[in-house]
Amino acid sequence: MAAELVEAKNMVMSFRVSDLQMLLGFVGRSKSGLKHELVTRALQLVQFDCSPELFKKIKELYETRYAKKSSEPISQPHRPLDPLTMHSTYDRASTVPRTPLTGPNIDYPVLYGKYLNGLGRLPAKTLKPEVRLVKLPFFNMLDELLKPTELVPQNNEKLQESPCIFALTPRQVELIRNSRELQPGVKAVQVVLRICYSDTSSPQEDQYPPNIAVKVNHSYCSVPGYYPSNKPGVEPKRPCRPINLTHLMYLSSATNRITVTWGNYGKSYSVALYLVRQLTSSELLQRLKTIGVKHPELCKALVKEKLRLDPDSEIATTGVRVSLICPLVKMRLSVPCRAETCAHLQCFDAVFYLQMNEKKPTWMCPVCDKPAPYDQLIIDGLLSKILSECEDADEIEYLVDGSWCPIRAEKERSCSPQCPILVLGTSDTNGLLASPNVNGGGGGGGTLGGSGGGGGTMGSIENGKLGADVVDLTLDSSSSSEEEEEEEEDEEDEDEDGPRPKRRCPFQKGLVSAC
Repeated sequence: MAAELVEAKNMVMSFRVSDLQMLLGFVGRSKSGLKHELVTRALQLVQFDCSPELFKKIKELYETRYAKKSSEPISQPHRPLDPLTMHSTYDRASTVPRTPLTGPNIDYPVLYGKYLNGLGRLPAKTLKPEVRLVKLPFFNMLDELLKPTELVPQNNEKLQESPCIFALTPRQVELIRNSRELQPGVKAVQVVLRICYSDTSSPQEDQYPPNIAVKVNHSYCSVPGYYPSNKPGVEPKRPCRPINLTHLMYLSSATNRITVTWGNYGKSYSVALYLVRQLTSSELLQRLKTIGVKHPELCKALVKEKLRLDPDSEIATTGVRVSLICPLVKMRLSVPCRAETCAHLQCFDAVFYLQMNEKKPTWMCPVCDKPAPYDQLIIDGLLSKILSECEDADEIEYLVDGSWCPIRAEKERSCSPQCPILVLGTSDTNGLLASPNVNGGGGGGGTLGGSGGGGGTMGSIENGKLGADVVDLTLDSSSSSEEEEEEEEDEEDEDEDGPRPKRRCPFQKGLVSAC
């Protein structure tokens, strides 16, 4: 694989600007920029994402570029590799020697002299579009052992069996043995089986046929089961993922036999075998941080574009609020991320997004619920800068000029259920308090702290100094009930002894109760 990467890089380095733009446009990447920027972008693409389709496109562009030179009998220094160098080309059990074939004469599904479903080599005239499977971010393809090949029923039975025999090359065996363990018994480099619909119109998602069973040599391989459904009337769903066959294979020169049992109910399916390296969410995050960060100035320009005044609209948007809390886990963002295809500025946390898709791949944006595949994710450089500068706010607002300001929640005013104790000073500068009665006589004229005052007022003179007058405004219901009983007793006494003098108001005229 290293030799193929070097070959692809050499071909990319010889491309012109038009060739680089065609290559980047083929994979949906940006085609704008100077030549050295396009070359850097294309080399990163080859380094981290060199799929067979991309390698094939590079060869096509190279052959078109050097069509005249390639027609000469002299071999070129950048001659594309033999397409079969990625595959094992003979059956260990047969005596058929290896025969190098040129690209146009390759007929799939050719493997080691034996073919899926026992079919022989297809005629050269039956050329039709190939079935393509979607790229899986957590699986980096190293070799294509078997191109997508249709499962052909051999009879009218509902349950069909399709065998396939192949062997690994010594290099492939070494890659598997020397790879690290993701978990006990699971190697990072794996041989996986993928099954999908036989539809050539677009890349296909993994899809299992009914009654599927996979047998590797003499043992059955476990296939992902169904997710239980909590909703009534909804059938349980089955996660269709690549099936790891590595632990049941012979890691030697011996041939391996794979038998796929499937239900024939009218739909057509295709199977493919790949040698892949399984990646973790932390590895994808590190790759995203390396090649997926969007510059803060570009993000600022996007904000301005979102808030640009539309002359045809009667409503002018002066700002847009963005939360610094991840909608997935309700925690503060650490790596703000969103898809380039999303129309919103709100981000989610790339760490948790990748971890969730590692367990259950859906690749749906948690903000707008639209597809957000890995190759379209970008890290918002502007929001990353804001998160480091603004640590005391959970929300910000973008303004029309691209600037931002934090939005801090106003603290709610605490209100005690009980009225506070009001301390009235002795100063009479406001003209509301009368002079105190030095003799301390009860019911002194106009004094607030005299003994003749009503219940709930207190006053004292200590060491010839008049103390502060305190009014207790927190009387409970028991105090009020005692006052009512006193009033009733006063009324009874008034009936017996005649009218009594009126009680003086404890408050000076002009004073207002705090409650």
